[in-house]
Amino acid sequence: MVKAVILVKSPKKLIAAKLGKLQYVYNSFPVSGQFDAVAFVQVDDLSQIREVTTKIQMIPGVERTETMMEIQ
Repeated sequence: MVKAVILVKSPKKLIAAKLGKLQYVYNSFPVSGQFDAVAFVQVDDLSQIREVTTKIQMIPGVERTETMMEIQ
């Protein structure tokens, strides 16, 4: 199991709600600061992190993402 946090920069107000509808995202919410939302992701395989990140980057209005993976 692989867990990651994906930070999302987007001026869209409802971006956190859109993130929460994606497969493998188990929590998301808006944040203040350099990024606008955060998505918590849990997948079975490391390659699936890339799939989730790509789906997020395809959401209209997403300007950039930054992914941080859990290290055990």
